[in-house]
Amino acid sequence: MEDYMANVHFHEEIRILAINPGSTTTKIAVYRNANPVFLKTIKHSLEDLKDFENISDQLTYRKDLICKELKNAEIKIDLIRAVVGRGGLLKPIESGIYEVNEQMKYDLQNSPFGEHASNLGGLIADEIVKKLTKARAFIADPVVVDELDDVARISGHPAFRRVSIFHALNQKAVARDHAKSIMQKYEELNLIVVHLGGGITIGAHRKGRVIDVNNGLDGEGPFSPERSGTLPVGQLVTMCFSGKYTEQKIRKMIKGEGGLVAYLGTNSAYEVEKAVLEGDVKSKTYYEAMAYQVSKSIGSMCPVLKGNIDAILITGGIAHSKLFINLVIERVYRIAPIHVYPGEDEMRALALNGLRIMRNEAECKIYG
Repeated sequence: MEDYMANVHFHEEIRILAINPGSTTTKIAVYRNANPVFLKTIKHSLEDLKDFENISDQLTYRKDLICKELKNAEIKIDLIRAVVGRGGLLKPIESGIYEVNEQMKYDLQNSPFGEHASNLGGLIADEIVKKLTKARAFIADPVVVDELDDVARISGHPAFRRVSIFHALNQKAVARDHAKSIMQKYEELNLIVVHLGGGITIGAHRKGRVIDVNNGLDGEGPFSPERSGTLPVGQLVTMCFSGKYTEQKIRKMIKGEGGLVAYLGTNSAYEVEKAVLEGDVKSKTYYEAMAYQVSKSIGSMCPVLKGNIDAILITGGIAHSKLFINLVIERVYRIAPIHVYPGEDEMRALALNGLRIMRNEAECKIYG
C-alpha cells in the first residue's frame, strides 16, 4: 500500500471521498484535490431507522445509500484514493489522521466508549474501500482527541476525572486555516477556539495541542441550544435521588433537552435571535445568558495559556449570528484579537486531512 502513496505528486489530481454520519443524515462529499466536485446530504427519517436496534446495525443501510448516490451522480469511485470518515467515540487519542484498522473497527462496532452516529464513519469508509483497488480508509480528529495537560484532568475528587470530548475536527481545521491566513504555523500559535453549535466547546490550543477544553457532550461548560452545560451540582444530586426522574430522563435534560430547548422550546438559535429582534423579552434573557456563559468560558482559558494568546477564533453555526457574536465580543475583546469563521465545514476538513495524507504532508497514525 505504501508504494503507490510514495508516488503521489503534489500536482497530481487526487480524489477523496468524505463521509460524515449524523443521527438523521449522512453527509458525503467528493473532492478533487482541495476542490469539491460533489456534495450531498442524505436524510434518514425516524421511519427509516426504526428497525435498527443499534446504530452499528445501520452500517449496510447507510453504505448502500452512499454507493447509490455516487452512482447516480456518475462518480467514478475507482478513481478515489482516500475515503475519510468522521471519527467516532473511540478511546482517547491524540490529534491526527488514523488509518482504519481491526482494533478501531471493533471499538466502533461494539461501542465500548459510547454509541454515536459518528461511529459509522470509519466503518463505512472501510466497507467502501474493500471495493476499490487503490484506496485506503481513514478517520481524522475524532471527538475523543485528548491532548489535555495532566493538571487539566484533575476534577476535584479522585472518584472523578475530567475527560476530553469536543469538536476537535472543526476546531483544529479552523485553527490551521487561521494560521495559514497569517502565514504562520498552527504549531507556533496560542489560540482560544470557540465552537458554537448544538453543543458548545471552547479549547485552549497551545502550540498545536488542545491542553484544556470543556466536555460539551457530557454537560460541561456553557449551556447551548440543546445542552444544559455545567449545572449546580447539589441541585442535580437532589434531583437524581428524588425518585421523580429516571437516569435516562436526567441524561436527556443534560444533552438533547437542555439549554435553549428547555428554556424556550427550540434548539434553533436563528429562531431565538429572530424573537429577540422582534422584542421578545424571554428570548432576549436566555440568548444573552448563553452569550454570557460562553464569554465566561473563554475568559477561563486565559490563565490556562498564561495570558499569552495570539487570537480568539469563533466558529460553528451560531457564529453566523452577528447579534450573538457581538454579545460575546463586548465581554472578551480585551483578551486577544478576535476572528470569526462562521459555519462548520467538516466535510472540507475531512477531505483536506485525506489530501494531507496522500501528499505525505501528515503522518498516518495507528490506533491501538
